[in-house]
Amino acid sequence: MVIRDEFYKCETDVTVKGKVAIVTGATSGTGLEVAKNLVKRGAKVIITERDSKRLQEAGKTIRETTRNGEVVMRIMDFGRLATVRDFARKTVATEPRVDILINNIGAIGLPDTLTQDNLHMMMQVNYYGTFLQTYLLLPLLKSSAPSRIINISSLALILGIIDLKHMNDIGRYSNFGYYCNAKLAEVLFTVELDKQMKGTGVSAYSMDPGLGKSNFFRNLDNETVKAVLNKGLQIFGLPLERVATLPVYLAVDPRVANFSGKLFRYCETFYSSWFADDENLTRNLWDESKRLLNLTGTVDFNT
Repeated sequence: MVIRDEFYKCETDVTVKGKVAIVTGATSGTGLEVAKNLVKRGAKVIITERDSKRLQEAGKTIRETTRNGEVVMRIMDFGRLATVRDFARKTVATEPRVDILINNIGAIGLPDTLTQDNLHMMMQVNYYGTFLQTYLLLPLLKSSAPSRIINISSLALILGIIDLKHMNDIGRYSNFGYYCNAKLAEVLFTVELDKQMKGTGVSAYSMDPGLGKSNFFRNLDNETVKAVLNKGLQIFGLPLERVATLPVYLAVDPRVANFSGKLFRYCETFYSSWFADDENLTRNLWDESKRLLNLTGTVDFNT
């Protein structure tokens, strides 16, 4: 069985020479292909990873593939929010502009435990890290406008639940449940982000990448289930360079300029959930996320 390649609709010849892009989770999978694609289009791309060896290997791969394109490698671990603040601080200090932010980090099978930041591990890696990094970089994104933020979500969001009082409870949801909740939160964050950024020139999009030939289930404890699911991705998934065309399309193409706040799937806007139309929920999620991350009305890298 072969899944139809719907990503042909995303094909674009737009170049981004002189622009700066950040791609998180860019040392493997779709993130690596996104970074390669943007570098080939002329962007300076900053990639992040928690492991320095994988980071260096990815940087070397991108340079070799793109014939010495400009890539910067920086350590960041969404499991430790101090590193997110450090990354944002260094980026603001060293980069005069950031035109594109692609929040690609996502994982399933992480422990059902709280991090040192007192947040649930699955929620932190799949949602709070994205919120924090984006929030801290908003002043730079605004000064670089027109700029774009792309949040990689998942179709799993349709099974998600947002209970603001219990988002970080241990043992309340299954591992997949936390993942669904985080991906729904990411879409609602995108909707509210669009509202917050009205008139600034900053656009925000969320997207479901669909199935790609990745090793996404690598963190699962059950070796049999892990092997079966990853094998399924290799059989039924699309080549990752094809999947990467959607986030790149959202990042560079003028055709989506008027669709900020929307969820995309296969290069078209896609129904997310009725929760996205709940203005009170999206605003309350924004406020609660800020509270949990100790964010005040002004950007503070040290909290």
